Amino acid sequence: MTRSAEDAQRSPGQLASLLIDVSTEAVGAAGGHAGGVYLRSGTPGLLRLAVLTGLPGPLFRPWWRMHVDRPFPVADAYRLGVQVVLPNATETMRRYPQFAAGLPFQFGSLYVPVVGGTTTFGVLTVLCPSATDATELLHHRDRMVRLAEDLGASLRRLEDGGRSSVAWDGEPMCVRPPGTRPPAGRAGGFAWDPVTDVVTADERLPALLGMPADEFATSVQTLAHAVAPAETERVLTALRETATGRPPPLPLYVRSEDGALRLVELWSPYASPSPPGAPSGAHPVRGFVVDPGPGAAADAAADLLPEGVLCLDRLGLILYANPRAGQLLRRSRTQLLSRPLWEGVPWLNQPAVEDHLRSALLTPGPVRFRLERPGKEGGQGHPASYDSDPSSYEGSWLDVCVYPGRDVLTCTFRPANRVADGAADVAPQPVPLEPPAPASPAPPATPSMAPLYRPIVLAIALSEAVTARQVAAVVMREVLPAFGGRRLAIYLLQDRHLYLSWENGFPTGFLAPFEGVALDAHLPGVETLTTGRPIFFDSMEQLEAAYPGIALDADEGARAFLPLIASGRPVGSCILGFDRSRSFSTEERTVLTALAGLIAHAMEKAQRYESEAALARGLQQALLPRRLSAHPQVETTGRYLPGTQGMEVGGDWYDVVEAGDGLALVIGDVQGHGVQAAATMGQLRSAVRAFALGDRPPDEVMSGTNHLLIDLDPGQFASCCYIRLDPVSGLARVARAGHPPPLLRHPDGHTEVLDLPGGVVLGVDQQAHYPVSELQIDPGCVLALYTDGLVERPGVDIDDGITALRVALSKAGAPALRPSRRTLTGIADRLTALARHTRDRPDDIALLLATRRATEGTGR
Repeated sequence: MTRSAEDAQRSPGQLASLLIDVSTEAVGAAGGHAGGVYLRSGTPGLLRLAVLTGLPGPLFRPWWRMHVDRPFPVADAYRLGVQVVLPNATETMRRYPQFAAGLPFQFGSLYVPVVGGTTTFGVLTVLCPSATDATELLHHRDRMVRLAEDLGASLRRLEDGGRSSVAWDGEPMCVRPPGTRPPAGRAGGFAWDPVTDVVTADERLPALLGMPADEFATSVQTLAHAVAPAETERVLTALRETATGRPPPLPLYVRSEDGALRLVELWSPYASPSPPGAPSGAHPVRGFVVDPGPGAAADAAADLLPEGVLCLDRLGLILYANPRAGQLLRRSRTQLLSRPLWEGVPWLNQPAVEDHLRSALLTPGPVRFRLERPGKEGGQGHPASYDSDPSSYEGSWLDVCVYPGRDVLTCTFRPANRVADGAADVAPQPVPLEPPAPASPAPPATPSMAPLYRPIVLAIALSEAVTARQVAAVVMREVLPAFGGRRLAIYLLQDRHLYLSWENGFPTGFLAPFEGVALDAHLPGVETLTTGRPIFFDSMEQLEAAYPGIALDADEGARAFLPLIASGRPVGSCILGFDRSRSFSTEERTVLTALAGLIAHAMEKAQRYESEAALARGLQQALLPRRLSAHPQVETTGRYLPGTQGMEVGGDWYDVVEAGDGLALVIGDVQGHGVQAAATMGQLRSAVRAFALGDRPPDEVMSGTNHLLIDLDPGQFASCCYIRLDPVSGLARVARAGHPPPLLRHPDGHTEVLDLPGGVVLGVDQQAHYPVSELQIDPGCVLALYTDGLVERPGVDIDDGITALRVALSKAGAPALRPSRRTLTGIADRLTALARHTRDRPDDIALLLATRRATEGTGR
């Protein structure tokens, strides 16, 4: 069970243990492959993976950090406070194509926000086997919700009891999934206090180490010696580093005195970095020692197999390797055992292999692929030398199969150009006098999709970016982390000069001298565009040698200059900067060149859109009313906020028109954005004004405007709400065409949603009918008309948004507020305050407020 809030409150050091317990319990409850907990970090808007259960951290490094505005399920769960259930890969691709492109495997997943009080701390997530639909996962989701609620309450109390907020800024803790640890009697736990150097152990550890309980070690030195006599210093180093808040990313595999394998897992109950109040460099350490047993019979049988066999645990540690695996991988068994796969066999650390291992960890079926071995000296493609190792003169291609299991992955290897045929292949062969004839070429390897994932993910993300700022933000988010970059500059071409459009990471003012450089300047950012070729520098020394006298922003670091060319037309240049020197592989150069093409097309599209947006903004500003018709007994005020995503302007409008001896209050919303929507809005506004000035009944105004829009046939439709108000009596007659219902705030603060009958949106049905409703607006009442941009949020029901607006309107005129905030203009400002401060508004917003003044001497 998870730790209680009381346990979590004892010390800030409970955070790590609390997260580990909740994560492992969630995986067990949902029957999942893996899971974890994302927590908010010290960087605003950035989530970090705090715990990863059941998966090797290095293979999932691209998902360690998550911006809350990314279109990913973790970000949505955190930002919107909603539960996300993805039963299978099809649903994942439909709802989150960027996420699916990065992990295109058959698995389901669940995401539940971790909330304590009014604070969202993070997200609890589990990856599980695919399901037919979401209903199959609802039971698991309900159990995760309870775990997330308990975790949120514990974190809330933990934060209230400390002096700082709960956050995570370190790397994730990688732990085993539930059910994979050996049964009781094969493991023992301990705790070490580095301040007093006192070690305490449970009753099982002395027995496991073969020591009487009354003679068990009481210091860390004697503990380390008892666990691994030949590796005492290694164990001591891990313990001391854990005490500083830096536990090893993977468990340690060590040898006992008789050579038996032992596993040591360590963790500090303090998060990294240390929370305020924690003793510096003296954090308590918890751990356990596991004796997995010799498994001699199984090992002996596998040792005789003619194919290579390698067994990994779910964190990537090599548990077993038979002699044939050592031959084919060109590593000794001592170089393989007890090491992470990517350390034991360094040349396997490549994107294609990582892709296949992720597939094996997340899907139930075996994964087969073909792999090219490097030469004997470790370099890819170098010919092997010939010696007594028979694998030296076997072909360079291997057939690999990875069989997934709940606790262990089994990998088999065999030469791809001939079939292993028994024990003869295992026994060493004499060195031939002459090199053997070259083996027949191996069939081409099944290509991995891993190198294509980055362009696919970027292409999907760029499809949603419209402005130049959004394009640059996507590049920062998707490209730089993938290649380890730290700096980005994007220049766009205008009148044969390059102008800086976006920069991040460069020293303040460093790029200023390069602003507006002409195309004849001897600079790499210019020449990459004029020649159409990317330019790569492994170090600053290379850059300075190629361009003597060029200003440098760092003592070291690689640079990539990429031309932005779309459909044969120059758009600009992109500069990627790295903090350290590095080389660029052929694959990386190819991928970066392809990415530059995607960025160029997106920037070209952004430039077109922004030009059209400027035209649309001018058109809309000319069409919106400069002033509202006034009446001595009626006060009105309006607000309009353009969207800040996409075209930035839409078809929302409001108006107040004299209608006989009354006033017509109008609000509408034309579907779509851009010049066409703004033009259609202008036509509808003019039509409604003409009908209103003639004092036509509300239903005739709606019907006439509907016929006009259908006759115009712009391929658009519009919603509208029209209210004819008698300022003297307060009688209002209302007609609605698919528009959100008005709100009415009474003088006592009670606010209601006017759920009045209405017809379909304008421009759809020639025969549409628009019923008229009547209501009474007393002096002091505030009538609110609005468009859906004010109440609609992704992932949130619009009725919830309307309810929130109703509550805000009820509070907006409260006596506790300053008089200036209780005026109609003050109320309008309060109702749109959140939207005004929202950086990315997906839709434009219109708001119209009206109130009746009391007639002197009558109270009406």
